[in-house]
Amino acid sequence: MTAPDDSLHLTATDLRMATFRLARRLRSVRAADSMSDGQLAVLADLRMYGRRTISTLAERERVAAPSMTNTINGLEEQGYVVRTPDEDDRRRVQVDITDAGSDIVVETIRQRDVLLADMLAELDFTEDELTTLREASILMRRVTDR
Repeated sequence: MTAPDDSLHLTATDLRMATFRLARRLRSVRAADSMSDGQLAVLADLRMYGRRTISTLAERERVAAPSMTNTINGLEEQGYVVRTPDEDDRRRVQVDITDAGSDIVVETIRQRDVLLADMLAELDFTEDELTTLREASILMRRVTDR
């Protein structure tokens, strides 16, 4: 490998390890203890993008349609989503988030933001360091949004 390749590989390794550890800490906090990460991801997707078909949700979460059906069944039983027949094709079903489901997402985000803010406050970062973290988050979003 060349020096730029080495630098890229080291950066990728460091970034992967840091984001994995941070994500694990943040995932430990959720508004409903009985909710899985997969269920919360589906609710967050529905809250952000609106009504979706089960196949679209499965594709976005990279799971098989039967697995997504099971996830939706559980969320529906808890009152977090509702199914409605597709207006154009009655064989398809659309999934919508309920107010209770939206509340779970909002509260989980709030709790995770508080946790992360507390973690940052404990380290007493300078304003310049906080600016660097904000700038890094923009770059990380570019990586994940492609």
